[in-house]
Amino acid sequence: MGVSTLRVNLSEADIRALIKGDTDEDRALACYRLCRRIDTVTLTDEERAYAEQILQIVVTGAAERVRRALAVTLKASPNLPPEIAAKLARDIESIAVPLLESSPVLNDEDLVEILESVEPARQYAIARRETLSETVTTALCNFAVDGAIIEALHNGGAEFNDVGMTRALDRFPTARALQEAMVERPILPVLVSEKLAARLTGELFDRLVEKHAMPPQMAIDLATNTRERAGIDLIAQAGLQADMKRYVQQLHLNGRLTPSFVLRALCQGEVRLVEYAFAELAGIPHNKAWLLVHDGGTMGLRAIFERANMPPSLYPAFRAAIEVLHETEFDGTADDRIRFRKRMIERVLTRFQSIPDEDLNYLLEKLDYVREEAEEKRVAVG
Repeated sequence: MGVSTLRVNLSEADIRALIKGDTDEDRALACYRLCRRIDTVTLTDEERAYAEQILQIVVTGAAERVRRALAVTLKASPNLPPEIAAKLARDIESIAVPLLESSPVLNDEDLVEILESVEPARQYAIARRETLSETVTTALCNFAVDGAIIEALHNGGAEFNDVGMTRALDRFPTARALQEAMVERPILPVLVSEKLAARLTGELFDRLVEKHAMPPQMAIDLATNTRERAGIDLIAQAGLQADMKRYVQQLHLNGRLTPSFVLRALCQGEVRLVEYAFAELAGIPHNKAWLLVHDGGTMGLRAIFERANMPPSLYPAFRAAIEVLHETEFDGTADDRIRFRKRMIERVLTRFQSIPDEDLNYLLEKLDYVREEAEEKRVAVG
């Protein structure tokens, strides 16, 4: 980069001030102006090489104030040479932290190496980066303090795997905030869900169950368990499952795919679960079960109902629920599911009075819940 290229924002005197300025303030200002020019102008290879020579001088021998001006100005710039970024990331904390938080030219290898031997402030800085690969988060889980790991868990741009999360849980087995941060992740590896389920109690356990799919057999075991904390709703868990066919098969193998269970699922609006349940019980493919369940007339549902060996006394309740499903118009709003469940349960309760007491109590409880949920949404909007 020649002086002529920099004439708009940086004179030859500025370059001299950067290298041999009388005060740190003069040199810091000259450094800032050079860095701004580097960050905003498309450079030729020759200009870039010249700029890098100047920056190398700054990094090697300039005062702290000058180095900080460089780090802050180019902390998010893709034009900062990677080797200079790596040096600044190992500088004193006030200079390193901005780079560790923001620099796109620091690679995973740099970040992992730094994590292995730095103080918590730099670990927190890395945890706050816009994106974090599984390689980096695993290093965080292996070497960082629990607070930095929690910071990364709350970072929506951070990717985690079961290896890293499991390591963090093993290192900090009693850190409630760490467990809570994992539960709040949008996606949780199955192995981590299992590990957390074995440790959590109370409200946090409930949130884990409500938000993340348990492995089918584990969900069934927890629901069967008489421990107070294992109040797991297998119907709610069904809505979280990616492989519904396998989930339904496990329910069947464990004797949980009962007529009452299928009716409850239908009233809760878990229609996909009901379709797979009929397919499993009737021994037919899901696509055929779908056609029979959603037959516009009465013959299809009755045919699969009988083939699945469902009790005839429950047929009117299933018929009423399917009618509600087909009559309901969805407008694409967040209230669709709430309105659908409320109407479904009310119709079944109104038209079918001989529901077993256990199912009746379950449906009444769910009706109260959806009413409360609808009221909360109404108050929030109002």
